[in-house]
Amino acid sequence: MKKQISKEAKLVYEDGSGCLMLTKEFRAALSEIFEMIDLDGNGFLSLEEYNFFEMRTSGEMCDEEAWVICKQNFETKNNELTKQGFMDLNLMEASDGGGDLSDLWITLTSMGYNKALELTEACPFSIHIFAEKCKPKIKPVRLETGGRQLNEAIYVNVVNKGDAKPMDNSENIIIHTYRSDAWITSVIENKTEGKTIIHLNNEKSKNCVNNRGLNAFAIEVAPRSMMVCQHVMPLNEQEEWIYNCVYSVLV
Repeated sequence: MKKQISKEAKLVYEDGSGCLMLTKEFRAALSEIFEMIDLDGNGFLSLEEYNFFEMRTSGEMCDEEAWVICKQNFETKNNELTKQGFMDLNLMEASDGGGDLSDLWITLTSMGYNKALELTEACPFSIHIFAEKCKPKIKPVRLETGGRQLNEAIYVNVVNKGDAKPMDNSENIIIHTYRSDAWITSVIENKTEGKTIIHLNNEKSKNCVNNRGLNAFAIEVAPRSMMVCQHVMPLNEQEEWIYNCVYSVLV
């Protein structure tokens, strides 16, 4: 059950001289965001790290020319943005908005914060690597929606942790289903040498919604490949939900 938000947090206030300042709560959230996007943990933001933040929050990239301007106006060290520089950058955005904080709220919600500045839609983590005979490097990559890397990760998870059931009259077409308390994901594995079209019917499900937005649909699976069928969640988390999907082969 999601916590009800009773009050929207303030992001800025005016000091005694009328200058706009970041609230303590907003500074704390920005500090957490800084830690999240400081991928190498050195306490500064490189252009590459800052661009992961930009792509996440605005869908745009900061080019070299814009980065030079950024460094001229905000505190940097060794060609990287400091935490104070990051704070000042967001203060400038608030000031330039003339009281309109919608862009700042887009940034916050994109990073997983709700209107109370609680981190409810993201789960930051860190990775520590130890090596004796080499100096390993990690390069983060962006997972496009529906991209190959993301799909392959889903295939591995569902196949390894879910239940497998061959379709009636076709043992080379397998339905893999992973169930948790919060969602269900199904994957179709086509082991045949030809493409196959599978029809899915969720009309007997109760209080369910899927990512395709349809109760009945068909998908085409290429030869010797896998495809994500659907992700299913309860429409109302407070009520009972029943998943009942009927699969049939069209081709």
